[in-house]
Amino acid sequence: MTGPDTARSARFESLVLPHLDAAYNLARWLARDAGDAQDVVQEAMLRALRYFDSFHGSDARVWLLTIVRHTYYTMRSKHRQDDLHAELDDDLHPVADESPSPETLTLLAVDVGALRAALERMPPPLREVIVLRELEECSYKEIAAIIEQRIGTVMSRLARARERLRAELGHHPKEVRRHDVR
Repeated sequence: MTGPDTARSARFESLVLPHLDAAYNLARWLARDAGDAQDVVQEAMLRALRYFDSFHGSDARVWLLTIVRHTYYTMRSKHRQDDLHAELDDDLHPVADESPSPETLTLLAVDVGALRAALERMPPPLREVIVLRELEECSYKEIAAIIEQRIGTVMSRLARARERLRAELGHHPKEVRRHDVR
């Protein structure tokens, strides 16, 4: 490897590789299958490396998660046409009320299996925002950049996702921690 290639490789490793776990976590929750998630992350990392010279931003995590999301949807569209690109029906997913947040309820009153099952049953547009916010701790602005939507849409989807989790997890008495569901 020559000097510029070595420097490029070192820059890629220092900026992108620290976010590999976040990439896998997002891919895992989108794909709902560990093997598919590995395929998505592998393809996303190849794309990231291929187009690394075009990265001029300051947040490599957002950039990488955006690539992971695009890779997932691209791969899925080639294999199956299902509800991944379905429009979100606002009537089926009403906005949350002012009661305790689902993450609070989750931390206090659910078991890991119930939480995973609830997340997996969630429509992809809701699941991706709740995973990015609650598991990856992305800001609303970062989520908006990753899913290429306005912040208002992110907030609306989060509210609907939290309401759905609240409804599904309301009766589970075991305590869990955030890292238990990663």
